[in-house]
Amino acid sequence: MGNVIGISTRIKSRAPMELFASAKVSFKHGVGNDFRGLKRNARQITIMSLEGWEAALLDLGKDLHWTTRRANILVKGIDLHNTAGEILKVGSFIVEITGELIPCHRMDEQVAGLTKALTPNWRGGVTCKLLREGIVNENDRVTFMDQNSLAIEGF
Repeated sequence: MGNVIGISTRIKSRAPMELFASAKVSFKHGVGNDFRGLKRNARQITIMSLEGWEAALLDLGKDLHWTTRRANILVKGIDLHNTAGEILKVGSFIVEITGELIPCHRMDEQVAGLTKALTPNWRGGVTCKLLREGIVNENDRVTFMDQNSLAIEGF
């Protein structure tokens, strides 16, 4: 089990990331009003672990704010490596992890070497498809769900 330690969105591509203490998570907009949430695809919501981010920073030898990665949710205490197909409950919303959030050239535009530092072991995070709307707050619990839990939730 882990916890949410950060929430961020952006209104358009390349826009600055905005931080929030809580946000609505909806099918129509993803997290808050994030521009990617509008697309309702396999990359509607992005989640990264603090542990992965810290490992990348250690490799880089730099101290950067986590929003440099441009993910929506930062969690602590959850290993996201190789979790495609898993179901994750974050606060009151539920997502299916659709794959690795592969670092792109935009990372190196911000900081030289960041793409390479984020590449091992899914450090850059995961992409997710929303299954159930809800609210996310800092410090909310984050847990993987098993099939029995899904049945209880009505899936």
